[in-house]
Amino acid sequence: MQQQPSSLFLNSNSISPPKFPLLHQPKRSYIQQSQNPNPRMTSLTVGSTVRSSQMGCCSSSNGFRTLLDYVGNNSSDGGEDVGDDLVVLLSHLQYAFKKISAVVGSPISAVTAKEMNTSVSAQGRDAPKPLDIVSNEIILSSLRSSGKVAVMASEEDEVPIWITDNAPFVVVTDPLDGSRNIDASIPTGTIFGIYKRLVEIDHLPVEEKSQLNSLQSGTKLIAAGYVLYSSATILCVSFGLGTHAFTLDRTTGDFVLTHPGIKVPPRGQIYSVNDARYFDWPEGLRRYIDTIRQGKGRNSKKYSARYICSLVADFHRTLMYGGVAMNPRDHLRLVYEANPLSFLVEQAGGRGSDGKSRILSIQPVKLHQRLPLFLGGLEDIEELESYGDVQQKINPGYEV
Repeated sequence: MQQQPSSLFLNSNSISPPKFPLLHQPKRSYIQQSQNPNPRMTSLTVGSTVRSSQMGCCSSSNGFRTLLDYVGNNSSDGGEDVGDDLVVLLSHLQYAFKKISAVVGSPISAVTAKEMNTSVSAQGRDAPKPLDIVSNEIILSSLRSSGKVAVMASEEDEVPIWITDNAPFVVVTDPLDGSRNIDASIPTGTIFGIYKRLVEIDHLPVEEKSQLNSLQSGTKLIAAGYVLYSSATILCVSFGLGTHAFTLDRTTGDFVLTHPGIKVPPRGQIYSVNDARYFDWPEGLRRYIDTIRQGKGRNSKKYSARYICSLVADFHRTLMYGGVAMNPRDHLRLVYEANPLSFLVEQAGGRGSDGKSRILSIQPVKLHQRLPLFLGGLEDIEELESYGDVQQKINPGYEV
């Protein structure tokens, strides 16, 4: 059942985007890309274009390469030419992410999140909250405006939404992961994956082809990413040729390349998991954690625990510093959480696993299918899998 818009935020279309000075110049409008015959050029013009041979990633007047410039250039120029259709889609997605960033960071959001966390407590921890719904509406509106997305599958919707006939892409998303922690100013995030539309099933009824397009294997992803809303707003994305992070420059409104070619260390010294559930864990997982904490594993260094309880934030730290971010329960969603993040970590040289198998090799059978998730450096994940019994199948004393 599709969620109704939240009256607390009126209509998502009424939420103003971040008030960056350059965003309001007509020649650089992100929201009106469909009215411009060349959206790539409107998004790339920031005063005079400057290129720096020293950095190899610079093209805007502030000395950094913007996201849309990066994806609009071939690899010989230090970027990736992903094609005009995907550039248009990304221009609309980044506008949605900036809009969500503004909503999440507003004082109204903090107060509302606190009130709603109290009022929905009786409905369980997965009950939809206004910020989730507003974020979902913002993304859906942007995808509609792009004209490049056939179907969107979201955590907030019971079934996929068919958007545009013959559009080339399928988008799966968790619009606002970790929203229950907003009132404590804990980082939140958006997760997304992009597939090509399955043209061979266009003859099927809308409901059926929407579902099948959304249940593609993670190996068919053409792009995936997350946005971290924290002290900085960071868009981390891969198009199949490495993983790169772009940071929102609030003075210009551009996502600029700050972390090109991220490589997760094969070994780290940090594990991220809810240690309070230690006595509910299977024997293999307990032995693994006990071993690495004592520095008796394949890595002789002792591991430390760092756990935010925000999937995007825990994963982002793991991508930067190595180690393992995990939830051993059948809790995280394969389609719009596990697959996109596993795609990113693999493109950074790491691995995504359910404790036994490679995540991207698992064929989804349900839109909201859950599974255990382990993400991290290649050697760390291989060692964890070697313990055999790491998937938690019981959940006594607390909600799933």
